[in-house]
Amino acid sequence: MNKRTLIAAVAVLLCGLAQASPVGLWKTIDDGSKKEKSLVRISDQGGVLIGRIEKLLDPESKADAVCDKCSDERKGQPIVGLNIIRNVRPNADDAAIWDGGDILDPNNGKVYKVRLKPVDGGKKLEVRGYIGAPLLGRTQVWQRVE
Repeated sequence: MNKRTLIAAVAVLLCGLAQASPVGLWKTIDDGSKKEKSLVRISDQGGVLIGRIEKLLDPESKADAVCDKCSDERKGQPIVGLNIIRNVRPNADDAAIWDGGDILDPNNGKVYKVRLKPVDGGKKLEVRGYIGAPLLGRTQVWQRVE
């Protein structure tokens, strides 16, 4: 294999890995009603992922809503701009999964452990919130916007 072929192969591999990252803008879909709820931007801050609500899509949501059910430092903060995903890192055993952090459900103020798994070539994101073990939770599938 010559140098150019090797470089091209590595570039293709790296592009594939980058597409499978949870970093980006995601449209959240309620797993019960199947309605579009919000846009969440997941970003990498020094190897740790965070996610903030950028926009509410549900027409029934108030634009100036605050997290009145939150019980931590986010109590009373506006929902738009709220950091709902914190401290997520790549899984040491499975490169396709990011976990170790938590996710806030602003509707009820509860904080759950979280596992993120890009699927469908990075076009969708399985977001699993759970208590204890991942088997004890629920999964939403978010759609990539950008």
